Amino acid sequence: MDENFENIAISSRIRLARNVSGFNFFTKLKNEDDASYIVSSVSNAIRKFADFDIISLKNLSLNECNALLERHIISKELIENKDISAVAVSPDEHLLVMINEEDHIREQCIVSGISLYKAYREIKQLDEMLLSEIDVAYSADYGFLTASPANLGTAMRASVMLFLPALERSGDVELIRKEAKEHGFTVRGLYGEGTETFGSFYQISNQNSLGLSEEEILDSVAEYVFQICQMELSAREDILAINHNALIDEIRRSYGILKNCYLLSEREMIQKLSLIKFGQALGLLEISDIKAFEKLFVEGCTANLKEFSSEKEEERQRSEYISKKIKEFVKFI
Repeated sequence: MDENFENIAISSRIRLARNVSGFNFFTKLKNEDDASYIVSSVSNAIRKFADFDIISLKNLSLNECNALLERHIISKELIENKDISAVAVSPDEHLLVMINEEDHIREQCIVSGISLYKAYREIKQLDEMLLSEIDVAYSADYGFLTASPANLGTAMRASVMLFLPALERSGDVELIRKEAKEHGFTVRGLYGEGTETFGSFYQISNQNSLGLSEEEILDSVAEYVFQICQMELSAREDILAINHNALIDEIRRSYGILKNCYLLSEREMIQKLSLIKFGQALGLLEISDIKAFEKLFVEGCTANLKEFSSEKEEERQRSEYISKKIKEFVKFI
């Protein structure tokens, strides 16, 4: 990845959709025994691949499920099906398989930066193993058969999470949304389809997979993402040149709020942390441990906070936790 893009491209994700042959798509799967059979079959196959932690969602509380959602390990759809769904997760959580989501099998690999081919190579190893163990629905004309027609063909979705505060401020993000759709791409929010965008985070992915090879999808998404990254770099230069003092003031005010506030909502936390991250990207401040800092975006979210919080009010608990970490990680130059 271009080192100039390291503060723009957060992560790359490859997702593959598969369905077990001979069974209705999950949306039409009315027999609970069939759903249990799919969970058992896929789980047994995954155990042959590696030492994954296989979690049945029915054994989790709703808050525990939402904590996994905030960490991008499961989807809203999987939670909706929690009584008969499961997820298999690698020890470092970057490779996973959701079972009985919109499709019977949703494989996913997430890696840092613009590294679509790295994620693709990893997930292909898992996919080839699953295909050797499980008979999946496939058509010579339409490729892998999926619940959504948009996923026919390779049934692959390649996406990159981008941090675009400068383009958001310039108003060019809306132009990108429009152009992306015209060129076969989709722009989504922080948690994927149907979620709003906040904190200046955007997911860019291919819209369809029918008629395209996996390599063509990877190359097209990577090329489009590089264009957006170049636009963001240019927009950052313009903002620094035109609004330098005002931007420093805004970032310092955000730091002051995070350091001293008594109550802190999740939305405000993400917005203020994003401004601190923007300041680091512009060279206006230093973050001693960027990976630990970026974990705050998840650790301060409602469900994850509840997993280790005291009996204090949520917004009070969040303010204390974030304040402590900000003082530890952030230093102005």
